[in-house]
Amino acid sequence: MIETERLLLRRWKASDLDPFSEMGQDPEVMRHFPKFLSREECEVMIRDRIEVHLERHGFGFWAVERIEDQAFLGFVGIAHVGFACPIEGEVEIGWRLARHAWGKGYAFEAASAAMEFGFGNLDLDRIVAMTVIGNEPSWRLMQKLGMTRTPELDFDHPWIEEGHLLRPHIVYCKDAPAR
Repeated sequence: MIETERLLLRRWKASDLDPFSEMGQDPEVMRHFPKFLSREECEVMIRDRIEVHLERHGFGFWAVERIEDQAFLGFVGIAHVGFACPIEGEVEIGWRLARHAWGKGYAFEAASAAMEFGFGNLDLDRIVAMTVIGNEPSWRLMQKLGMTRTPELDFDHPWIEEGHLLRPHIVYCKDAPAR
């Protein structure tokens, strides 16, 4: 669990499924993903991917809760890239927040804390991030986090069909601060 001024990054609870499922059906939230996610797909994602990674490694994509009112805002965290690509096996930072949480600085606040955890607690040498070319808000956040565009690591996502507009992914990296 990580606490910031306004947020709690924590393990997932059963009560997170409904708002997370709503995010999976929101056209704006899912605009840069190849498809909407059903409630069942969201449940499987939390149970079989996110929670398994958290349990196995002690870090992952944490649920983000606003401390003020315990509202679920989405997820932010760091996790191993688990598919064949130039950054496979590295630790990526990622986020997905509900639309009502956009524009309030929550993503930066939570991602900064997750990055600090990765460098400070895990002694990572580098953290990577990936997104689709058109996801300007995401790559702006990557830049705000001090990450640098690394075009030599760009790739076509193997889980997205060939020719799909969202298949090409761009990569940003940030090296650990000098120790």
